[in-house]
Amino acid sequence: MTTARKPFPALRRLARRAGVRGRRRTAAVCGLLCTGLLGTAGAVTVAVTHGGSDGSGPVRTSRADAVLPAHPHSPSPPAKAPSSSPPAWDGKTRVIGDGSTSDTGPQPHQLVPRKLEPGEKPPQFVVFSWDGALENDDHLFSRFRKVAEQNGAHMTFFLSGIYTVPKDKRSLYRPPRHGRGDSAIDFPTDEHIRWTLEQLRLAWQDGDEIGTHFNGHFCAPDPGGGGTWSTADWQSEIAQAYSFVEHWKTDTGFTDIPPLPFDYSKELAGGRAPCLEGQQNLLPAEKANGWRYDASSPGDFQMWPAKKDGVWDFPLQLMPYPGSENQILAMDFNFLYNQSGGDVTQGDPARFPTWEKESRQAYLNGFERVYNGSRAPLFIGNHFETWNGGIYMQAVEDVAKDVCHRKDVQCVSFKELSDWLDVQDPAVLAKLRTLDPAESPDWPTFLK
Repeated sequence: MTTARKPFPALRRLARRAGVRGRRRTAAVCGLLCTGLLGTAGAVTVAVTHGGSDGSGPVRTSRADAVLPAHPHSPSPPAKAPSSSPPAWDGKTRVIGDGSTSDTGPQPHQLVPRKLEPGEKPPQFVVFSWDGALENDDHLFSRFRKVAEQNGAHMTFFLSGIYTVPKDKRSLYRPPRHGRGDSAIDFPTDEHIRWTLEQLRLAWQDGDEIGTHFNGHFCAPDPGGGGTWSTADWQSEIAQAYSFVEHWKTDTGFTDIPPLPFDYSKELAGGRAPCLEGQQNLLPAEKANGWRYDASSPGDFQMWPAKKDGVWDFPLQLMPYPGSENQILAMDFNFLYNQSGGDVTQGDPARFPTWEKESRQAYLNGFERVYNGSRAPLFIGNHFETWNGGIYMQAVEDVAKDVCHRKDVQCVSFKELSDWLDVQDPAVLAKLRTLDPAESPDWPTFLK
């Protein structure tokens, strides 16, 4: 059955303060550390958390071991170096390794990136992304895979690697700075692994992206949380994220499930770090693996993306909160914290309709600001949770049904957005980055 879950208390203390840059006069954000929406001018405070997707609480460890080899199947995997243009597919499906994955050719239904013509108004990109990507008893993975399909959208599902590892095989995981088999989120049941594998297959075939949320979800104040990890630690975590997906048949013993239809070593293009911690040391490891983007920045304005250390930086974004001059981070937990507060994941049911309306309108406020302004991509990040009666799930579904059908809007994955950005003129992107979110220039002359 589905287990009631609470956000980790440790993660509520995560926050980041950043000065307002340039001409932007955006009011402050209330993140997770607030008890209400604040308006301290010139600063932003944001944070996110991720509740366990298959259990009531974290599994704690009392010791911090040295980093161990990544996985018994591949004791010390090297970084996956970026490749040049891949060879053309010959039309033949190839099973890889133990049969957990396969090469079935290019992913179907992908955006064909096109360089903007001089004076052309950019499309409005919207990216819906999900942390964890376990098909639990609430079946939210399958629900939003279908929402994407029904609305002409592609979404990014950030898979936690241990969600393909059975509970009785937890010792396969060797987390950095923790004991073997330790994890801050629960390992799944065999049934949940089967369900998740099916959704991963269908999502990829639909055109959705399978990214990574890494593995054990260790966060502050854990002394071995991701914010303390070295680049070598992150490389070990990344190698295991690959390996768990590439060896699920060996690890589970399942013989009645076909291979996943993609080569994860080629398809994995980016991820989001648990609790948005550790990006500085994570980026070099991602770059060494040839990843295209990182979605681990704790929060920023709705601006056109730029690269950090050669990797596209896709932060969570600030949106105008309805009925207020303040803003809130575009993630479900921030609404939860400000509406029912902290650990209260099921607040007053009488308030659910109002809170759902506020959440939906905040997302739409963020959309309208850039849709009628700078056309900067909109990023919405969420979790598969049922907080406050599932109102945040419904708010996101309503937004997808609304915005993905509007003129010039393309609801894409982070990977597809990376493809589009890569073919643009760098000077054009640099000019787009000078725009405030609500600033709508005369496009024919601005990008002439």
